[in-house]
Amino acid sequence: MKKNTQWLAGLFFCISFISSVSAQKDFYDTNTIQEVRITFEQKNWRYMLDSLRYNGDALLKGRVEINGQRFDAAGIRYRDGKAFTPGGRRNGLFVSLNYMNDSQNYQGYTDLDLSSALRDPSMVREVLGYEIARHYVPAPKANYAKVTINGEYYGLFVNVETVTDAFLTHHFGTSQGSLFKSDPNTVEQAPDGCKAKAYASLQYDKDPACFKFHFKGSDNADWRELVELSRVLDESPEEIDRVLDVDRTLWMLAFNNLLVNLSSYTGQYSPHYYLYNDGKGRFVPVIFDLNLAIGSFKNTGAGSDLSTNELLELPVLLHADDVTKPLISMLLTNELHRKQYLSHMRTIMAEFFSSGRFEQRARELQSLISDAFSKDSNRYYPVEDFNRSLLETIGTRSNIPGIVDFMQKRLAYLEQDESFKVVPPAITDVKVTHRERFSTQQVTDFKIQAKVEKYAKNVRLFYRFESSQDFAESPMHDDSRHHDQEANDGIYGVVIQPASGSTRIEYYIMAENAKAVNYEPLRYTYDRHSATLSEINQ
Repeated sequence: MKKNTQWLAGLFFCISFISSVSAQKDFYDTNTIQEVRITFEQKNWRYMLDSLRYNGDALLKGRVEINGQRFDAAGIRYRDGKAFTPGGRRNGLFVSLNYMNDSQNYQGYTDLDLSSALRDPSMVREVLGYEIARHYVPAPKANYAKVTINGEYYGLFVNVETVTDAFLTHHFGTSQGSLFKSDPNTVEQAPDGCKAKAYASLQYDKDPACFKFHFKGSDNADWRELVELSRVLDESPEEIDRVLDVDRTLWMLAFNNLLVNLSSYTGQYSPHYYLYNDGKGRFVPVIFDLNLAIGSFKNTGAGSDLSTNELLELPVLLHADDVTKPLISMLLTNELHRKQYLSHMRTIMAEFFSSGRFEQRARELQSLISDAFSKDSNRYYPVEDFNRSLLETIGTRSNIPGIVDFMQKRLAYLEQDESFKVVPPAITDVKVTHRERFSTQQVTDFKIQAKVEKYAKNVRLFYRFESSQDFAESPMHDDSRHHDQEANDGIYGVVIQPASGSTRIEYYIMAENAKAVNYEPLRYTYDRHSATLSEINQ
């Protein structure tokens, strides 16, 4: 009987443990506020962190608790960036959980990046900005954390996922590629032989030392890869697909322009983006530091700071002819790339701004954090500014736009731009042919059709059979010879033979007319059509 009781007790413990783990919400769940408690042995920890920040990236040992889970011998320092203020009451924090114990992590995350949300009275720019970006491309997760240090409430911070091994493995399947972080040196003179004032713009220089001056690289980074990217941009743009994920780059550039995110590649000095070699020889950009998006940073790199009205009317094709911004000017010189860039802007406009989704999410996030913000005595802005920050400009000198009001006016401006008055080709009625009823003949290929309107001149199917594969592409035809019904009836078709052993296809469609391109599905980067041979043979 005693053994049975012990066995049942053990079983109950296991079930309870498994239930508690499965019920544990993701560390970056935007519907929750995390609790981070830091304890230092030193009473003068502010002075210690100031000193370490001045002298490099060294960490101060401390104990950290995240939502009640304890981590001894973690490492803490003040966060990099312009938000650092010596002796400041609200400096952002970087926390290394595995500082002295490699096995320490929280839900697989080894680092915490706690942003102070400089120049963002709404406290929403980062969390919502990353949410929008993640809808289309790999980007960090973000939510909020209440931080306590040595028993005192240090403040409400934005909790941003770090671009480290866990992030890279999740999005790209490997963390072994070269990772570069733009870190433009705006103080010192560039090394001899390097272009002056190139910063992190990727202007071509032959010497890796020129890039080491404006970028940080991972331990395994091969700086020759960055040199080659800049060379191709400058000398061989026809090879760009070999060294750069062009489509994801266009998404980043569209995001930056639409949301007037000028503390980025698009703005002065080209800061705040990563480049990761994805293991296939191509660089993929990853954005970060969005607290200055939506008009909070005001310089494009050409001239002085812009007024709010000038920011609202930021040109759709900003830097398209600027050779000092080759990632923009080289890509947008290509007619198809320019159409894709505009299509991506159109998609974000429709899904987040015309729909009202942006305002709804901004209000939801502010409602979530309102109490924690009001209790933060170290906050940058008073509660009344927080409450006005969606619809009104904050600060007589800083003039930080209300994010909802700004984006409503930005949308109204863009909708009047000729680029967005063009009607892209509509793609509808996408389907895969199934085996005919009562037929005994098995279907062994994928016959895909779609209806395309508005004078399409080019319709292409992008497809793959395994999630680890790159997408192949094939033209779709409207000539009655490619499973497309009658010629010139607007029904396009293609027949795809599966690779040996493959039984599933994943695909999306791009259609191009003289002025624009369109995709089906619109969010094809993550949401795609699929079919299996077993399904179409039922």
